Amino acid sequence: MSDDKKKPIEEALTELKAAYEAKDVALIAPALDKINEAWKVASEEMYKAQAEAQQGGEPAQGEPTADGGSATEGDNVEDVDFEEVK
Repeated sequence: MSDDKKKPIEEALTELKAAYEAKDVALIAPALDKINEAWKVASEEMYKAQAEAQQGGEPAQGEPTADGGSATEGDNVEDVDFEEVK
């Protein structure tokens, strides 16, 4: 996450913590709104970066691949048959 997206989240979190410590409900609600908005902006950037990575043909870490698996480093997965014994 870029610093210009991270800084507003950290500032909003500090504000929210201060409102919580003061037990001031009138300050908590706007502080929550502020941190939610900062997170929304930052998450849009993360989703955009993830979408661009997928368009490049590389699935993002842990994301489903075309065959239904997931992309993680060092996958060594084998399909096996099993028989249920009753």
